[in-house]
Amino acid sequence: MPPLVIKLIVIFMLLVIVGSLLSALVFLYKDRGQGTRMATALTVRVAISITVFCLLMAGLYFEIIPPHGLR
Repeated sequence: MPPLVIKLIVIFMLLVIVGSLLSALVFLYKDRGQGTRMATALTVRVAISITVFCLLMAGLYFEIIPPHGLR
């Protein structure tokens, strides 16, 4: 898979994470502490964050994503 595709996938997933966080904020104001929509949105955000982290680590391990050293 070309590095550009991987970068675009990561950027898309980060935008989904931010969108989930913003939806949780909206649900916080709309529900006024009643309901579970905010907790569900935050759960989705955490699950996506863990998935992105695991995919990045797997990509580094299997050398799909080339490692960059500090110079």
